[in-house]
Amino acid sequence: MQSRPSFTLADTHARRRPLLVARGRIKRALRDWLEADGFTEVEAGALQLSPGNEAHLHAFETSLTGPDGASRPLYLHTSPEFACKKLLAAGEEKIFDFARVFRNRERGALHHPEFTMLEWYRTGATYEALMADCGQILRIAADTAGAGAFRFRDLTADPRAEPERLTVAQAFERHAGIDLLATLDGDGAGNREALAKAALTSGERVAPDDTWADIFSRLLVGRIEKRLGEGRATLLCDYPACEAALARRKPEDRRLAERFEVYVCGVELVNGFSELTDPVEQRARLTAEMDEKARVHGERYPIDEEFLEALGRMPAAAGAAMGFDRLVMLATGAGHIEDVIWTPVVES
Repeated sequence: MQSRPSFTLADTHARRRPLLVARGRIKRALRDWLEADGFTEVEAGALQLSPGNEAHLHAFETSLTGPDGASRPLYLHTSPEFACKKLLAAGEEKIFDFARVFRNRERGALHHPEFTMLEWYRTGATYEALMADCGQILRIAADTAGAGAFRFRDLTADPRAEPERLTVAQAFERHAGIDLLATLDGDGAGNREALAKAALTSGERVAPDDTWADIFSRLLVGRIEKRLGEGRATLLCDYPACEAALARRKPEDRRLAERFEVYVCGVELVNGFSELTDPVEQRARLTAEMDEKARVHGERYPIDEEFLEALGRMPAAAGAAMGFDRLVMLATGAGHIEDVIWTPVVES
């Protein structure tokens, strides 16, 4: 993974300062836009009983010590999602959070251990409303930064153009020559052998112990992501249900979920979906994620029982999470995420 040499703030601050000032302007513009639309800004606590339950996300663990000296484990959250959904269950209707979030084992041009996530939720809405929000956010960021185009590495995109909408199945057919839907059963579970055969035929390597999800991820990252968001943003939507642990299934096709991601210049920028509000199905999905985490990484995180209880009271809603630092990178033409973070974690 790409990393950058050790440096001090004095070495780089003068060069980075215009980008950091632009970061502040973009944040203010987005905050103004959200508040004008009736959103309330919230501040989810970073210390949580569970950091989230995605199989391949790694958290920072700490401990809470009480006055009696007894300690219990806590985690820095990998997303404010669980806390925000508890607020929706408590009666909030439209909320957003510029949340500081923490992910371990991630470092590179697009990854930093501590970063800022803009997360927002609309009750009574579906992922269609959030996809429209994303187009508006791109335009606001571009206008605020004075950017005619978004750039990353050798790709450019027009942030004011109507985004391309592409289903995951269409993307696999277009960029990998694979009929992805043919590898799913009627309930959306992946047929490992069917996808392995299709991947091998397309020239992709497949290891004997690869699961359906492993092969799916390798194809998505290696063949598809880098070709999305060129010229204009891409809304990649309708993920297989087995790749959308927190999203509602599509009523017309249970194999798929109402999940989307936004790509600009090959950069994954947003993950959003219509929210799953069935606590029984949600528990099963989170348990499956933690089983996979234990299989691959030899560890598992607790499931937040308060979150599951709140889910049963939460109204229909849709939510999205945007990598705010990545948005600033694209709007300012920065080549590395640390160029747009005020005080990056310095490697020794």
